[in-house]
Parts: sequence; structure tokens; C-alpha cells
Amino acid sequence: MDRKVIEKKTRVLLCLIVVIFTVLIGRLAYMQLLETQRFETLAKQNHMRLNPIIAPRGEIYDRKGVKIVGNKPVYTVSLVYLGLKDTDRVVNRVAGILGMDPREIMKKLEEQQLRLYQPVRLATDVPLETITVLEEQRLDLPGVVIDVEPVRSYPFKSMLAHVLGYVQEIKQEQLKKNQDKGYRLGDMYGQDGLENAFEPYLRGQDGARQVEVDAQARPVRDLGIKEPVPGNNLVLTIDAELQKTAEASLEKQVLLMRKQGYESKGGATVMIDVRTGAIRAMASYPTYDPAIWIKGLSQKQWEDLQKSGALPNRVLQLYPPASTFKMILAVAGMDTGKVDPAWAIADPGYYHFGDRAFNDWKPGGHGRVDMRKAISESCDTYFWYLGHRLLGVDLIGKYARKFGLGERTGIEIPGEPAGVVPTPDYKYKRNKAYLDAIYGPKFKAVEEKYKSLLASAVDPAEREKLEKAKQRELRAVQNQYDQYKWDLDWQVYDTLNMSIGQGYNLYTPLQLVNYIAALANNGTLWKPYLVEKVISPDGKVIKEYQPQKIGQVDVKPEALQVAREGMRMVTTVGTAAGIFSGFPVEVAGKTGTGEVFGHDNHALFVAFAPYDKPEVAVATVIDYGGHGGSAAGPVARDLFAAYFGVANLPQRVVYSPE
Repeated sequence: MDRKVIEKKTRVLLCLIVVIFTVLIGRLAYMQLLETQRFETLAKQNHMRLNPIIAPRGEIYDRKGVKIVGNKPVYTVSLVYLGLKDTDRVVNRVAGILGMDPREIMKKLEEQQLRLYQPVRLATDVPLETITVLEEQRLDLPGVVIDVEPVRSYPFKSMLAHVLGYVQEIKQEQLKKNQDKGYRLGDMYGQDGLENAFEPYLRGQDGARQVEVDAQARPVRDLGIKEPVPGNNLVLTIDAELQKTAEASLEKQVLLMRKQGYESKGGATVMIDVRTGAIRAMASYPTYDPAIWIKGLSQKQWEDLQKSGALPNRVLQLYPPASTFKMILAVAGMDTGKVDPAWAIADPGYYHFGDRAFNDWKPGGHGRVDMRKAISESCDTYFWYLGHRLLGVDLIGKYARKFGLGERTGIEIPGEPAGVVPTPDYKYKRNKAYLDAIYGPKFKAVEEKYKSLLASAVDPAEREKLEKAKQRELRAVQNQYDQYKWDLDWQVYDTLNMSIGQGYNLYTPLQLVNYIAALANNGTLWKPYLVEKVISPDGKVIKEYQPQKIGQVDVKPEALQVAREGMRMVTTVGTAAGIFSGFPVEVAGKTGTGEVFGHDNHALFVAFAPYDKPEVAVATVIDYGGHGGSAAGPVARDLFAAYFGVANLPQRVVYSPE
């Protein structure tokens, strides 16, 4: 090779080497002189961790100091993403030990956006045997962190589950909403009930531990600790002993009704102090153990839970009030002066309107019936006459709303519906939406069918023929629509149904018990509440909740008194006399049997006691449980017995089909 060429290439190579070294030296100088602080921080982060110490959530007690929800320490396993090439291997190995799907772990890491040195919780309440296996393999599992954290414990298992709610890892939408409050992915968050409603109080302030770690993220030594601050405690209005009675009696009656051949899918009962609005017991069946959420539910477990019917709080579900609604009409009739207590009819066992007879639940009728007897024996004919001929839909609705029906009570726990006091406008909108949902797609299908046919038709005669065919099909659909269009308007039978608590009437057991409480206490509507006070970890009262009046039923006192007298007769000579025969406390009540198309009837019972000086009221519903007296009445009886300390209850005699 020519010497000059070699020298030329050598010079080029030397120049490249000089340039490379110049860049390296420049970069090194930049990093050491200008970026010193940044890399020093990164180096510290690489061998130092600020591990959070989870604060215990506040505990929950009943009104007498019985702990209903506490905390217990459990092992948790987290994974710190270290940016290593063998992350997949670690994930697969940890997944095998924990019995998890590796994809689930990778999903958790991705939700954390694979941020370096940020621990991602993989499992909670991990058994000691599993922890031992992980510890034995720690050298091969870089980034795995084992810790001890407090989680919810439930001494009474499923008791009060629907009121308490449950705690679960914070969801993405909740995290976005609460990021400014210091929440992080993996934090626990109240998902329902009081856990959700009082999240800001129950949540504590996490502490932190600064730890020096080795290259595998294993702790070497502690560098300092900031102690966590536990959350605030709740003291409830609930009485744990009454709650136990409510849940046991409710379950017993649901299962008994099933044994007797009814569908009986579940039930609800609630007891309220008529003097304050404080809830003493609130039960929904079937129920579940809130502890199942601690480890997290698999898809199958979640589906099984939904199928079980345990999730909805039936105290906040809507039911037709049936005959428990009849006192509304009694009060309305007397308060407006349309009738007096002595006004009576001769009941033949049916109400005749037009060419149709509406049959009372009692064949042959109730004989001569006045106001008190109509309530006592739940005479449908009496209330059909009163509601249709003397009151009408507007007055019935007006008095229902006076007692708080059709409006949310304002109880603390989420998910309370408003209910429905029927009106002609409500019926029109409801039924029109239903008809439009059925026939709207049919009209649209005809339009779409002929749209392309008309667009492709060139011959005017062909287009005219298609247009006529289109109109014929549209008229056919319209004729089908018109067959039901008449039912958009309020009809007489709607008023008759409304008068006995059927039709479009829909209220929650909580609304029903509040209405009965207002009847009992001379017309005061109290806001139902579950929490008496919030107490700090050191015992100081942070917030105390007082009874809150939300309305006054502005009616004649004698109208309320006659309604109460009729309710007292229900339990002495009327439809619930067998249930309360020999009961030492004077109870005033009302049975109800709610008809459900295609199903067994809902069984309802409402009551208050003592009759002469009311303290508490109860509302009970047994879904598809048959008759109010026989299915729902015994639950109220058991609750009154527990509240008033009645022992050795006399044998129940059930004979009423209402």
C-alpha cells in the first residue's frame, strides 16, 4: 500500500480518536462538575428507600362500645421494579409462589408505569408458609419486599356488612380524584357503606421508614422512622345485640319461607328510634363477610358473590309498600275532612267500577267497616272507595310526600334512591320511554330498509311503489304502538292500585320505617343516622352528630291518633293478632302483601312500640316471602323482644293471609 495513503488514514484515525476522547472527557466533566447533585441523588435513591408505614384505619364501635371493626397485622408482599433484564423471570417465580397469574403482576407493574424503586403490592394477608418460601429464595428474587401491614378485621364476621361497606385497593378513578390528598396506587380506600362515607375520618396518616438496601433491594439498615398516625374511630347508633337479633331473625324467616315453598330470595329489616332518628339495627339478607375483600377477589369469586344476591343493601332497595301505605289514605281522608273516623261502608268483598269488580283479599268482605277496622283488617274495598271517590291521585300523593315518601332520607351511606310517589306525569314518561324503547327500533328498521331501496330505484313508478310499501309498514308498526298508547294516560285502576300501595308506588324499607316513626311521634320527621360521633385515636371527640329534624307532618293530630289506633288493633284483633298474642309490650303495626307480577308476593310489616309512649319503630320486608303477617311480622316481634328485654316469648299463632 502506498505510504502516503497509510499516513493519510493514520491521521484520520488519530483525529477520530482525539474527537472521541474529547467527547468522553467533556461528558465526564459535565457529569462530574455540573450534574454532580443529580447523580448523587440518584445514587442515594439506588441504595436508600423511603418505605411507607401504613397507618391503621380508624376502628368502628357500636353505641355501647362493642368493637365491630378493628385491625390486625398481616404479611404483605410487594415488588420493587429495579429495571433489571430478568424482571420477567422474577415475576414468573413470584407468581408461582403466590399462586397468581404472572400477567396480573405485570399489569400491576404497568399501572405503576414501571417506575423505578416504587413498591407495587402483589398480595395481602399472605400465609406464613408462603412468606417462609419467599424468604428462602430472596437471593433469587431481587426487588421482592415482605412487610407487615394492618388490615381490617371483623370480630362478628358478616354482621352489619351492608352498613359498614368494605375496604379495597384504591381504583384508578378514585386515585385521580384524590391525588392531591396524598393517595398512592395500592392504598386502601373505603368502597361502600360507612367505610366510603367516612373515608376522610377513618383514613390515618402513613408514616415512613428510610432504609438502606443492597443491589437486590434487600434492607441493610434503618436510617430513621416517622411513626404513622391511626385514623379516627366511629361510634355508631347501632346496638350490636339488636343487630345480631335482626340478622338472625331475618335469615330464619327467609329460610322458613323457602321451606314453605315461596321464592323468598332475601329480606331487610330496620329499627329506628322514633324520638331521634337514630338507627338501632339495619340488616339485609343474604349477606357476606367484608374480610373477603382483603386479599382481593378473583373474577369467579366476584361473579359468585353477585349471583348470591348478597351485595345489594335491601334496606335501600325499592318495594311496593302494599297495605302498609293505607295509613297515608286514612290520614289524608281525615285531615281534608272528606271522612271522619266513624265514616263506614258495607264491604261486599269487592269494589265495582264500570263493568269490572276489584276483589278484596278477603272473599265475602269484612262486613261493615269504619276507619279503624279498615286499618285493622286491611280492607282493600274501604281504601279503594276512599282513594278513588273521595281523594284522587293528587291528594294521595300530596300526603305521601308529607310523610317523606318519594324523597331520600339523607342517611350517611351511599346508594339511597328517592323512591316513587306516582303521578300522571310520571306514568306518562315511564310508559312512553318503555314503548319508545320497543317500537323505536322497529320504526328505524323500516326507514333503513327502504332508504337503500329508494336510493337505487331509478324508475319513478318503482319509487312510488316502494314509498307506498314503506308507509304501509310504518302504519303497521304505528298500529301496534297505538294498541298500548292509551295506557300512557292515568286510568282509574291506577288510582285504585295506588290506594292500596300497589301500582307505581315504590319506597325503601328505610323510608317506610321513617314514615311510621313520624306517625308514632305525632308528625316529626327525623333524619335517620348511623354515626353518633367521631373520636380521635387519643379519645377526643372530633365531631358529634345530633338528631336532625327534616320536616313536620302538618296534619290534624286526631288524624294521626286514629291511624295509630287502627294500627294498635292490627296487633290485638287484626291481621297481626296471632303474631303478637300474649306479647307483654303494646305494639301497633300494619301488615302488607305486595303483589309482584310473575312472582310470589313481597311480605311487609311495619310497627312501633310501646303504643302509648313510642320509642322505636320497625320495618321489615321479605322478598317474595308470601304474607306480611306470617313472614315479616315475626322479625319485628323478635326485635321488639330484644329491645324491651322480653324473655320466654309465647307461642306465635299465625292465621292471617294479609
